[in-house]
Amino acid sequence: MPAFLLLTLMTAIRILSRNRLRAGLTMLGIVIGVGAVIAMVSIGEGAKAAVQAQVASMGTNVIIVLPGSTTVSGVRGGQGGAVTLNVSDALEMKKRIPLLQDTGWAKRDVMQIVNGNKNWNGSVNGVSPSYLSIRDWSFTSGGPFTQADLDAAVRVALVGQTVVENLFEAGEEPVGSVIRIKNVPFRVIGVLAPKGQSAQGSDQDDIVFIPFSTAERKVFGTQFIGSVGALFATTERQEDLFAAVDQIREFLRARHRLQAEQGDDFTIRTQVDIGKVQEGTSQTLTVMLLSIAAVSLLVGGIGIMNILLVSVTERTREIGVRMAVGAKRRHILMQFLIEAMTLSVVGGTLGIVVGVVGARLTTLIAGWPTIISGNTVVAAFVFSLVVGLFFGLYPANKAARLNPIDALRYE
Repeated sequence: MPAFLLLTLMTAIRILSRNRLRAGLTMLGIVIGVGAVIAMVSIGEGAKAAVQAQVASMGTNVIIVLPGSTTVSGVRGGQGGAVTLNVSDALEMKKRIPLLQDTGWAKRDVMQIVNGNKNWNGSVNGVSPSYLSIRDWSFTSGGPFTQADLDAAVRVALVGQTVVENLFEAGEEPVGSVIRIKNVPFRVIGVLAPKGQSAQGSDQDDIVFIPFSTAERKVFGTQFIGSVGALFATTERQEDLFAAVDQIREFLRARHRLQAEQGDDFTIRTQVDIGKVQEGTSQTLTVMLLSIAAVSLLVGGIGIMNILLVSVTERTREIGVRMAVGAKRRHILMQFLIEAMTLSVVGGTLGIVVGVVGARLTTLIAGWPTIISGNTVVAAFVFSLVVGLFFGLYPANKAARLNPIDALRYE
């Protein structure tokens, strides 16, 4: 039996090589299909990994509480639409909710930042020292401000990499220099380590941190003393996140004296929630792209079936001769199936090369992260074999069922 299969395979290769252009065009659909599957899944996996890295850059087990929503005179405001959270909320949350490891707060505005004759519009954030540890900010030089700096409203600043690139000369050390925010001088005491884009797509390195009290008294000029743009909390274990969210909700509703029929005047988000939304979007895109690639593979299978049907017609007399000299139906069936599988194997192999190269070029040219998985390569190759087998079965069966006498008479 192995000798028969080897002989059949050699025959199939010889027959296909007679019409190299036709065989190449037939395999093209399989090549494109397999290549597209590998490239699209690699892009999707890369996007998923990038989202996970972005969510991880937020810190560990982070809970975010945003002000809003409220209803005033029949008008309901969304998150951030009202001043409903303050510093005392964060301090009391830490005291009253044992699951919380730490709490912090922040308020931001986009302002002009000046260093010498250079200026840059960036995100200026008044934060508590605990915010920096909750968000897991590290430093390339210098260090954070302290609780004493917060209490004394000291004019010190921490700057992100994007701000450094736009306000300082290459090689210049920012730590120790003085920048101006709203004409108020701030001494730079730390340069933040880069974090890249956030899960929402914003540049996390385009940022300046100053003590919250300094921002409130000397920069923002808010009329609501102690109001914050967001509260942040963290738990020791991820398993405690959802229980902590429930306790925060109960605590804030009681503290804000909200009645049972009233909605929350705040919005709570967790790191897990943000990650699920982003990964869900990425997964939807991957499935869509994979579906398009799979259609290409099916089109390639239809091309194989079409060419084999043409081949059966062209070789009807040959099939009759083979049957006349003793070939059985299963031999004819095997011959055409092996031809179909040969097209699939060669096309699938070339498709793997095209897919890997395409994924690498996507990263190189477009800058998109891609992850080429061995399982994806194997799955795409096996799928191409299944497509070849499925679409080759009908022409092979048609050839095997030819009447030998009618086949011999065929002109």
